[in-house]
Amino acid sequence: MSTQRLFQDRLTPFVAYVFVGLGALIMLAPFYFMFVFATHSRTEIFNLPPPLLPGHHFELNLAILTEKIAFWKSLGWSLYVGLASTALTLVFCSMGGYAFAMFEFKFKKALFLLVMGTMLIPSFLSMIPTFMVMDALGWIDQPRALYIPGAASAFGIFLMRQFIGASIPKDLIEAARMDGCSELGIYWRIVLPLLQPALGTLGLITFIASWNNFIGPLIVMRSPEMYTLPLALRSMQSPVNTEWGALMTGSAIATVPLLILFALSSRRLIDGLTTGAVK
Repeated sequence: MSTQRLFQDRLTPFVAYVFVGLGALIMLAPFYFMFVFATHSRTEIFNLPPPLLPGHHFELNLAILTEKIAFWKSLGWSLYVGLASTALTLVFCSMGGYAFAMFEFKFKKALFLLVMGTMLIPSFLSMIPTFMVMDALGWIDQPRALYIPGAASAFGIFLMRQFIGASIPKDLIEAARMDGCSELGIYWRIVLPLLQPALGTLGLITFIASWNNFIGPLIVMRSPEMYTLPLALRSMQSPVNTEWGALMTGSAIATVPLLILFALSSRRLIDGLTTGAVK
């Protein structure tokens, strides 16, 4: 191998690592500054140049935060809504995906296309109908309005169908039926245990989406004591006197659970998304 070729073979990975490293720094910079600003006062945040190292105002910012809004209560509502939304989505989407993957029924393809077609509808078009339906049901200012309407998501049904079709042989289901196992028993004893990678992926995506949901609570929540965390933090902003240090503290605390959750389950997320991609 020539010296030039050897140099190119070593240079190419180095350049790739440099670009990946720069991209990682650019993406991580907002998180770093959020955590740094959470430890500084509002005046220090707007200094030039801005602070690059942690300060000593975290406790004061936390006190201001809990005085301005019911932070811990909003955190609890976000946790409750996120867990309820995740649990319902896993149940209904796994059932829907199992039905589309393993059952043959009339208008199956048309119904699946209809489900997939809902993914093409922009979310803002459903804001007014969602409010009207929630108002008619008497669910305004109720947490159930945040997790019941989206329990059977099109993306979740599609993910479950692809995973089941690629990973669970129909012969296994037929053998269980021949042994006298009921359809509910097949779903509970055979399908769900084999769906763990996909369930973990969908659960992670659903929880993160619910945790960060801002538009949903903005539409149906009216009382400040019922606000979830994104809406409560947004209520702290004002055109004149926003406590940015306290706001950064709340944002940093709200981000920590997601960072830990993603760090612990990132491999499962990637495995679950790629397993059903190729049959």
